Amino acid sequence: MLARPSAAAINHLLQQNRWAAERLLRFAGKTVRFDIAPFSIGYTILPDGLLTSATTDASTDAVCKLSPFLLPRLALHDEKAHSEVQSEGDTALLTEIFFLSRNLDWDVADDLSALTGDILAERIVRGLRHTNNEVLNAAGNLTQAAAEYWTEERPLIAKPRELAHFIEEVDRLRDDLARLQQRVRQLSGQ
Repeated sequence: MLARPSAAAINHLLQQNRWAAERLLRFAGKTVRFDIAPFSIGYTILPDGLLTSATTDASTDAVCKLSPFLLPRLALHDEKAHSEVQSEGDTALLTEIFFLSRNLDWDVADDLSALTGDILAERIVRGLRHTNNEVLNAAGNLTQAAAEYWTEERPLIAKPRELAHFIEEVDRLRDDLARLQQRVRQLSGQ
């Protein structure tokens, strides 16, 4: 159900990034399955490096299991999200899949230009990127303000230097206690 439309979308990306399809040529005929609960989607790599939906009787060479909640993080190239993907099978194929997932880029302006023309498409994409950067900056500023509020105004979170000082005091107390126990043992042994 999802394999054909998703294969078409991935093939579109592979055609925009011709170098990526060329990297998949050596894996022609291999099948990879993505288990994204509750769906399982299989793709077979074609001789031209593009994908087709795998047949139900195709043997699977590699499997990637991931939560649907990881998809947005993977799309945003979150490196921590890649470590949460469970995989098994052909390691060379999996390595290539992970490399492509990190490096494939969608040329939005190219697709949008068919509807709006080149100049307007570029301006729309530039505006969206600017808006995205502004939102990220605002989120970073809000996070920093909240952290400052909770450490300075209403201390709920310990400052790193206060935490380090507390740890030093605990270590000193532990060492003093160990020396005291040793001294008590020495005195009781006499």
